[in-house]
Amino acid sequence: MAAVLAPEHSSSVSKSHTGIVVRIISLIAIAVSSTTSCTTRISPDAGGRVFATVTKVVDGDTVHISISGTKEEIRLIGVDTPETVHPTKPVQCYGPEASAHTKQLLPRGTRVYVVRDIESRDRYGRLLAYVYRAADNLFINNELVLNGWARPYPYPPNTTLETTFAESAHHAETHRLGLWGRC
Repeated sequence: MAAVLAPEHSSSVSKSHTGIVVRIISLIAIAVSSTTSCTTRISPDAGGRVFATVTKVVDGDTVHISISGTKEEIRLIGVDTPETVHPTKPVQCYGPEASAHTKQLLPRGTRVYVVRDIESRDRYGRLLAYVYRAADNLFINNELVLNGWARPYPYPPNTTLETTFAESAHHAETHRLGLWGRC
């Protein structure tokens, strides 16, 4: 069964643990792939969020989730953690630590909500999203950059929060946090 988020145009404001107010422009349809030809419509809530459950953390910037029983692989928008599982690249400096940190932030069963930007999928078919921990609204993408677990990775057209990530990276680099102090 394929699930598709209904197109809705709304603005959502979420506050991360760092006090950064995040303005999400408009929410467009998210195509969620599956193996059958049926289509179920899943509408975001009034805040433009789609709730899901973490099923696995692959590495520092890739997680598997379940949205109403449909499994998805999510690539966190705007951030890049050092490689740990890439098939053609060696494990990079601070990669194991970043991966372990994301696993600590998002253990299996953690409720999250996802919000997308302009482009819904990358060339590997992964859903591109901003991920928030539902229990405390922790903005996972930004937390990784702010504390030195990841570098900003602006990749057009998904650049709505590019400035936020650049400011967070400046903070981490200035304070030599995480990879900025080790690599």
